[in-house]
Amino acid sequence: MIIRPYRDADEAEVIALWRACGLTRPWNDPAKDIARKRTVQPELFLVGETASVPMASAMFGFDGHRGWVNYLAVAPAYQRQGAARRLMAEGEARLKALGCPKLNLQVRGANTQALAFYQHLGYATDDVVSLGKRLIADQ
Repeated sequence: MIIRPYRDADEAEVIALWRACGLTRPWNDPAKDIARKRTVQPELFLVGETASVPMASAMFGFDGHRGWVNYLAVAPAYQRQGAARRLMAEGEARLKALGCPKLNLQVRGANTQALAFYQHLGYATDDVVSLGKRLIADQ
């Protein structure tokens, strides 16, 4: 797997990847999420490819206080082969180079496979409550 920044030509394949991994939700338009990310730290939107085909992705970001990762996805045919671990390591290295002291992420509570993956990488549950407020409706 080669890890590289997202390119505009990747959009359809990345959205299909997110759908195959169950990451999309009706209230989040994935094309709009991609367009938004392309305007803020686009170099932290990473794609893993094999044979020139995107098969993994992750959106990283740093706000000056904390880093975040969203849309970590690996195509089902490539899961459990180290692609997600490599993407996370690359994202962590890029954030650390920017001076990011801590990386946060959110996982749906029912996604026990993802929770176990992140715990294996050294992530732990923080004693916080995640709150959200939609400022722009995608629908």
